[in-house]
Amino acid sequence: QVQLVESGGGLVQAGDSLRLSCTASGRTFSSYAMGWFSQAPGKEREFVARISRAGGTTQYADSVKGRFTISRDNAKNTMYLQMSSLKPEDTAIYYCAATDKHTNYDRRNSYNYWGQGTQVTVSS
Repeated sequence: QVQLVESGGGLVQAGDSLRLSCTASGRTFSSYAMGWFSQAPGKEREFVARISRAGGTTQYADSVKGRFTISRDNAKNTMYLQMSSLKPEDTAIYYCAATDKHTNYDRRNSYNYWGQGTQVTVSS
């Protein structure tokens, strides 16, 4: 079991930057692969980025490549999403997720645990 709490969302203008954080409870954070997903109103929750247990592998949705950077600090039980060059279409609730599985890290159903989400709103 792990509890996840996101923070760092807010209201920004297009072109601005924002850093989201996801802090996990417990002492087994490094046992989980982690991911970020986003959900806009009326849309399905979709993959944004993921990072492997030791942080050596990352993967991004095409829509955020070159703009977002995922990272983790296992000593702090924290994962981050550095978001730059934000666009209005990035507006969504961003969810932190963790999984003990070893496959399909870009799919919602692969993740066992979810945070409550943090709202990111990008104005034009």
